[in-house]
Amino acid sequence: MIEAFSYAFIQRAFIVGLLVSLCSSLLGVSLVLRRYSMIGDGLSHVGFGALAVASVLSLPPMAVTIPVVVIAAVLLLRLNAGSRISGDSAIALVAASCLALGVVLISYVKGTNTDINNFLFGSLLAVSRSDMILSVIVSVFVIASYVCLYPRLYAITFDPSFAQASGLKVERYTTLLAVLSALTIVLGMRMLGSLLVSALVIFPCLSAMRIAGSYRAVTLISLADSVVCFILGFWMSYSLGTPAGASIVVVHLCVFLILTLAGRMRERGLFRKAGS
Repeated sequence: MIEAFSYAFIQRAFIVGLLVSLCSSLLGVSLVLRRYSMIGDGLSHVGFGALAVASVLSLPPMAVTIPVVVIAAVLLLRLNAGSRISGDSAIALVAASCLALGVVLISYVKGTNTDINNFLFGSLLAVSRSDMILSVIVSVFVIASYVCLYPRLYAITFDPSFAQASGLKVERYTTLLAVLSALTIVLGMRMLGSLLVSALVIFPCLSAMRIAGSYRAVTLISLADSVVCFILGFWMSYSLGTPAGASIVVVHLCVFLILTLAGRMRERGLFRKAGS
């Protein structure tokens, strides 16, 4: 594996994958606890539809995808307020519609299937130098924003009503959370593709919640879990020749099952102590 890092494309893939994993695990804690865990799946499908439109119109993919996904994220996170459509239903509706639109558009355009498939199924090893630079800039912005606004994001995650009564601009920070999530999803699409990117948002937080009970502990364990799973999945992909995105998700699944078992064993041990 060490010899592999002599190749520039391996270095780029590792840097981008590690940064995207960090960003998605941080934002995933807030999204999962607010019951918007499937927003990653919805936004990735929106991104797929935007990529199809960009291909048809011969426009720069990122220039179209980023603003479209950001707008979709803001709308989805605000749907719970004064809407008859629940958040999960809205995400499913938007995801299916955008994916169908993208597939229909692709079927009428020749010569774009390969590029679109890379975003649909992921192509981490095909990350270019410009993709890496963009990913580094966006990831640093996402991580810095989360760290600086950690107390406010914590407040709107657990009790938006109390945060609003305390004078916190809940709508403003909800919009910021939506924007950060959208940027991370767009980057993650390059890594895992539209069909798997939601795993980066969901798995680290759910795994951490199996063994941790506080917000800070869940956040830290989620970060560690995301980094370890990415490194193991990346190594698995290189060693076995399996797709990078799918390998990372498989490792996440294994860690989730292990931590779930560990959490249940700990609970049973505590119950036995209490009973004795």
